[in-house]
Amino acid sequence: MAPSLDFSHWWAKEIRSGTPVVVTMQNPNYSVLEIDGPDAAAFRPAEKGRGRNAKQVTWVLLLKAHRAVGCVAWLAAGLWSLLGALKKRVFFGQGCSTESDKPGKGRLLFRFLRGFLVLSIAMLALEMIAYWKGWHFKKPNLQLPESLHMPETTAIQGWMHNAYLCWLAFRSNYIAYPIQVLSNFCIVLFMIQSLDRIILCLGCFWIKLKKIKPTIDGDPFKADDVESSGSEYPMVLIQIPMCNEREVYEQSISAACQIDWPRDRVLVQVLDDSNDETIMLLIRAEVSKWSQRGVNIVYRHRLVRTGYKAGNLKSAMSCDYVKDYEFVAIFDADFTPNPDFLKKTIPHFKGNPELGLVQARWSFVNKDENLLTRLQNINLCFHFEVEQQVNGVFLNFFGFNGTAGVWRIKALEDSGGWLERTTVEDMDIAVRAHLNGWKFIFLNDVKVLCEVPESYEAYRKQQHRWHSGPMQLFRLCLPAILKSKISVWKKANLVLLFFLLRKLILPFYSFTLFCVILPLSMFVPEAELPLWVICYIPVIMSFLNILPAPRSFPFIVPYLLFENTMSVTKFNAMVVGLFQLGSSYEWIVTKKAGRSSESDLLVAAERHSKPVGHLQLHRGVSESELMELNKLKDQQEEAPLPPPTKKGNQIYKKELALSLLLLTAAVRSLLSAQGIHFYFLLFQGVSFLLVGLDLIGEQMV
Repeated sequence: MAPSLDFSHWWAKEIRSGTPVVVTMQNPNYSVLEIDGPDAAAFRPAEKGRGRNAKQVTWVLLLKAHRAVGCVAWLAAGLWSLLGALKKRVFFGQGCSTESDKPGKGRLLFRFLRGFLVLSIAMLALEMIAYWKGWHFKKPNLQLPESLHMPETTAIQGWMHNAYLCWLAFRSNYIAYPIQVLSNFCIVLFMIQSLDRIILCLGCFWIKLKKIKPTIDGDPFKADDVESSGSEYPMVLIQIPMCNEREVYEQSISAACQIDWPRDRVLVQVLDDSNDETIMLLIRAEVSKWSQRGVNIVYRHRLVRTGYKAGNLKSAMSCDYVKDYEFVAIFDADFTPNPDFLKKTIPHFKGNPELGLVQARWSFVNKDENLLTRLQNINLCFHFEVEQQVNGVFLNFFGFNGTAGVWRIKALEDSGGWLERTTVEDMDIAVRAHLNGWKFIFLNDVKVLCEVPESYEAYRKQQHRWHSGPMQLFRLCLPAILKSKISVWKKANLVLLFFLLRKLILPFYSFTLFCVILPLSMFVPEAELPLWVICYIPVIMSFLNILPAPRSFPFIVPYLLFENTMSVTKFNAMVVGLFQLGSSYEWIVTKKAGRSSESDLLVAAERHSKPVGHLQLHRGVSESELMELNKLKDQQEEAPLPPPTKKGNQIYKKELALSLLLLTAAVRSLLSAQGIHFYFLLFQGVSFLLVGLDLIGEQMV
């Protein structure tokens, strides 16, 4: 029985004075009866808890037992589902495929993790034998204590005992010190990166407190005289690069064509790099439809598709008519800008000749689709609201996001234009423009709808490109940064903060500290990590990251675990880009669902199930294009229908190896009674297991 927390009898003794009174209600009058003397105690309220009988106690115990059984049943059901998925995907391989290991793409890292796992299992077996035989020693230290000195020969219980004692001595004298040095180095990097994040959050708080944001003076579209009324709207080029974007081409073209701007002063370029003829015809028909409605729009398709997105944009900027335009707005295929986008961005260029870029914020239509999209929303909200906004206000520089931005064409030309040397052409042009003295503005209140990847496979490939490209760019840009004429502190910001701290150090210490040193310290307890590194600081940093998305606070624990889980992908990508390995120049188009609005969530399934031949392809297309589409329809009707294919889940070997490694280390931590270490390793191991089995994000099988 839980103890009673009713303290009313304490203060009642102090405030009770005078004659006790009993009020009896008699309808319709009231009678007051005063009682004095020893009988008054009989009318005082009984103390709480004395009136409970055995039946009440039984009901309380039954309720608590019911809650406990429900919790256990929920955990058992989750464990049973996990074991079922493990059995189906690993042992039987139903609906699953293993990630491809191309040369230089994570193969060396997987071999390291596999060897580490085998070694940890062997050490766990040795520790278990030592524990059951009573050889287990507590309170380890870097220096071998007297209790661990080699005992007398008579005290040694066989060759296995002797081998275990030799292992303890070797571990303490030769292994613990290097691990402790590496651990301290990573902790220092961890603290520096945490300090950088705290400073960014303080900067964001200052911006909110002082209400600092870019402003527009007066009415930028109001002409000084009647004759020059049209000149207040500069010539704007809108570019929509895409490649096999069947799900989203229609919504992006439609949104770009409906932007509120004089039609004679805007041109929409649809830059199609598709290699699927069906998609090419569909996009061309969509362009023809808007062209016949009076929109100034052109369709471009490259014959030589080199350089990915950078090559596509570079080819479009080489057109002769581009010289007539002053600004260019870029939108990826899944972005749907509001009609007033140009009227909220272009005016910032007026009277500011040093301004080269105006970047808008992303907003996600599918952020609540599943757990993966919710966790991505946390990261991206922090990126835009904190990182981009603070750097834009205080430094006038940040990485261009590749879309939802407006460039001054002169700034692009002065910076060398689009280059095909990396897969992060947006960051490349931003760094070169910054070195040439151009300034950037970030508009946090101008949002453009888009979508985030809903499957872990698509998200993983996107993150690989986002973390390998910057390291590849760093190698290429470092000489230019050091030789540039910008100030020393701007060079230091670019090299130390923009590239090294946020692109190299962050994935390095995150993977090394929490995926290598932490499980290793369970088997080498002389180099144990302090509790504040494992628990307190990561929780505080996760809390800061989640502040820009307050509705995501219930997901703070999954967010912390998932960020550590993604560290293996980010670390691998960082190494690939830094050392120019095989997949450093690999671009895979991120899979999209085509959800531009909430209503499209209902239409998505119908769109995917409807064959091309049944689409309404006669929407204002030209006669020649209509003939081509009808020919394509006839060919599809004559061809036999392919059997329906189900998309299977992936098996990610590196994540699975790390999950087994962390779970093995969690079992080892039980022998040392390390509570927080055990729970962290357990939950982190389960997190790696869920990701390795592709049980997070979009479910297909």
